[in-house]
Amino acid sequence: MIYAMSDIHGQYELFRNLMEQILLGKDDTLYVLGDVVDRGPDSMNTLKYMMANLNIIPIMGNHELMALPCLKLLVSELSKDFLHKMSSQAHQSFAEWTLNGGISTIQEFLKLPQEERRQVVEYIESFRPYGKKIINNGEYWLIHAGLEHFSESRQLEEYSVEELVWKRTDFDIAYFKNITVVSGHIPTQNILGNSRPGYIFKKNNHIAIDCGAGGNNGRLAVICLDTGEEYYAE
Repeated sequence: MIYAMSDIHGQYELFRNLMEQILLGKDDTLYVLGDVVDRGPDSMNTLKYMMANLNIIPIMGNHELMALPCLKLLVSELSKDFLHKMSSQAHQSFAEWTLNGGISTIQEFLKLPQEERRQVVEYIESFRPYGKKIINNGEYWLIHAGLEHFSESRQLEEYSVEELVWKRTDFDIAYFKNITVVSGHIPTQNILGNSRPGYIFKKNNHIAIDCGAGGNNGRLAVICLDTGEEYYAE
């Protein structure tokens, strides 16, 4: 079975709850469509669980993209003049990231031994830009957010990571007749016209699976793409 989950945002207990629900077998695959980190209380344990399971495939989200250059600077033990030695670009990166919920991730990361910090950074660097699967004779594109500079003639491989992690999907438009785009990034509470806010949303060959974990009326969701079955933890 092929499963998809997105936007865990450090909600490790909800994540473990869902893993117990789906009972991921050795022949199953779970795609996690980015934003594993930030905001919530336990990003590191979530990452370490994923690292230990090779059938969990991580896709890059905008929060990982923001976190990565900063975490690289935090791998080594910090000196007293660490902040003074940082470049203006690094200061800007930290400012942008912390404004978007990075403080909890920084606090957790700095509690790890140096070798574990290095392993976490290497793991995030290995996140894929996208996933693509054929399931029940249908093609699925698995991405974090949307398809910036969309053209029906563009192949998924032609999009840059930046084009896949920031652009919001337009759920009112069917991008393709024969391809289903699975994405996170936008909590389904924020999709106009959604009659089931906070639950998985399907429209026009789109499946939106960010159900706002950790927020008001939010939950973490998984969908089995083989069967369409939905699982929730809140």
